[in-house]
Amino acid sequence: MIATQTANPSATNRRDIGFAVGIVFILSVLFLPMPTFMIDFGLTLSVAMSVLILMVSLWIQRPLEFSSFPTILLIATMLRLSLNIATTRAILANGHEGPLAAGYVINGFSKFVMSGDFVIGLIVFAILVTVNFLVITKGATRIAEVGARFTLDAIPGKQMAIDADLSAGMIDEKQAQARRSELEEESSFFGAMDGASKFVRGDAVAGLIITAVNILGGIIIGVTRYDMELSEAADVFTKLSVGDGLVSQIPALIVSLAAGLLVSKGGTRGTAESAVMGQLAAYPRALAVSSMMLFIMAFMPGLPFLPFIGLSALFGFGAYIIPRRVAEAEAEEARKAEEALALEQEAKKESVKDSLELPEIEVRLGKQLTARLLAAKPEIGNRINKMRKKFAEQYGFVVPEIKLSDNIDLTPKSYEFRIHGTLVASQSINVGDLLVIGGKKDLPALPGTETREPAFGMKAMWVQSAFEHEVKRGGYTVVDNLSVVLTHLSEVIRNNLPMLLSYKDMRALLDRLDPAYKRLLEDVCPQYISFSGLQAVLKLLLAERISVRNLALILEAIAEIAPHARRPEQIADHVRVRMGTQICGDIADEGVLKVLRLGNRWDLAFHQSLRRDQSGEVLEFDMEPGQVEEFAKESAEAIRRNINAGHRFALVVAPEARQYVRMITERMFPALPVLSHMEIARGVEVEALGTVS
Repeated sequence: MIATQTANPSATNRRDIGFAVGIVFILSVLFLPMPTFMIDFGLTLSVAMSVLILMVSLWIQRPLEFSSFPTILLIATMLRLSLNIATTRAILANGHEGPLAAGYVINGFSKFVMSGDFVIGLIVFAILVTVNFLVITKGATRIAEVGARFTLDAIPGKQMAIDADLSAGMIDEKQAQARRSELEEESSFFGAMDGASKFVRGDAVAGLIITAVNILGGIIIGVTRYDMELSEAADVFTKLSVGDGLVSQIPALIVSLAAGLLVSKGGTRGTAESAVMGQLAAYPRALAVSSMMLFIMAFMPGLPFLPFIGLSALFGFGAYIIPRRVAEAEAEEARKAEEALALEQEAKKESVKDSLELPEIEVRLGKQLTARLLAAKPEIGNRINKMRKKFAEQYGFVVPEIKLSDNIDLTPKSYEFRIHGTLVASQSINVGDLLVIGGKKDLPALPGTETREPAFGMKAMWVQSAFEHEVKRGGYTVVDNLSVVLTHLSEVIRNNLPMLLSYKDMRALLDRLDPAYKRLLEDVCPQYISFSGLQAVLKLLLAERISVRNLALILEAIAEIAPHARRPEQIADHVRVRMGTQICGDIADEGVLKVLRLGNRWDLAFHQSLRRDQSGEVLEFDMEPGQVEEFAKESAEAIRRNINAGHRFALVVAPEARQYVRMITERMFPALPVLSHMEIARGVEVEALGTVS
């Protein structure tokens, strides 16, 4: 490890020295004469560098990956200009010796590109300069200028977006720092590209001027110094000068193209090939129309047949094959996604940490029940979603996702409900049979198994599905296996609403408040009541099936009482009084609130069982166990009598005794509302069903 650490800095130092020597060599070429073999090597290096720059520009994924392009562009431009000066020196000094005066590279270009005719060379050179100067360089310069301006203008907004994501917890400090660093690099890159494009433009102008100077100066030197004929001097020096210009302009054109590709990529990710070909080939119908047009043009008189028909066939083949390739790629991606999901789920099953994560609501099914119900999985998902939506409308918050799973430890025909991993209900049913609910009527005289309906405890009977029509003709309610499970689940959720209102759910409810009520919340919390205390109040309301959908009214009531009371029970009682209209409206049957009252004896018993302090506040409830059992027995008889009569009613007691009466009755009748006299809203029609005495 130590040897590696010491070797790397020395290698870096050698590379730095080599780079500096290369820059010094380029500068020395401006002043020192060079032999022709070094000129050939330098020109070859210039062409090779330009091709390398173009290839890198084609294959990078995004412009910032080639952030050193402005620096490389400056070095490449300086190399070409220094070589221009070296070749100018060689042409003017040795041009009279013949076409090899400036080396083999310039001679080769003059023969190959100009075909031995300097007029052709001048025309080709002029066209190359025009294409480079007026088309590629000008467009790249404009793109770089606009990109730099827009990038700099967008920096404040992007920085604010990074700060907002950091404040919202979507990214951490390390990610924010990386994004800020990338933003700085992006602004610096486009700013540098705006200036670097001037190098390319100036290089094109300099090449044009140098070529003109070489031709004119060479002719003058050849005629005056070496006694050459004017035509001979013009032929020799023009060929050498144009060959030199071509050798410098072709690399300049390649580098200009690389700069244009780089700045025109913009925000597109991927290589140039994937970006261009992928987007051109993304519309098969465009290829089909193009193929049709080329096919028609192939048969037009005067146009060549083979080029048009060949391209028409190529475009037509692309229009045919591309959709199939896309479909295959999508199917492959879907397959890979399914495999990845399966592997992830398998890893989760094997992970010890994931086994500690408990679903908030879980329905576990036995083997036979799983085979029966999961065959109708879409229907189960649809009905569960409707159930959750109904709970949200009725109680004012969204109950958590419900997880369905099979469990081999259960008996095959049974199911169980768990909340936060705790078993809250379980039941066995006759898989495939129908449950007939008797209600007030006697059960039908059919072969079956008598039982109790699991959700509400009503008398019922399991019968075979063959008797369905006969049972329905008798006016009985018939329920299938899925409805039995979901009805039981719905009632279990109602009985455990406080356990399902998490702190996160409460904050989500508060975040949806109007701005005015958010300011009220800021005035109350945490000065008078903490957020956990607010959650406790909401849980106390949900425990008695009181909806928290009117959260604004609840906050107003809490704001009234919170400065004067600290216990959640006291605050909840005050909120209930303020919500009297809603509570009575939810319980009322056709606009009439039916009530069952406590008799004088039990009113007095509960009053005497309350122990108070000097200020009159209730400290504890102290009733003898025998009295509690007697009250439970008498109240159960009266309550069950009215339930069997089909009444929908509430038990009404004194305000101070309400929570203690509820504590006794909820174990037998969890759905029975217990109200205080203060909670009965004004204007509500009340019908007394009797008393518990």
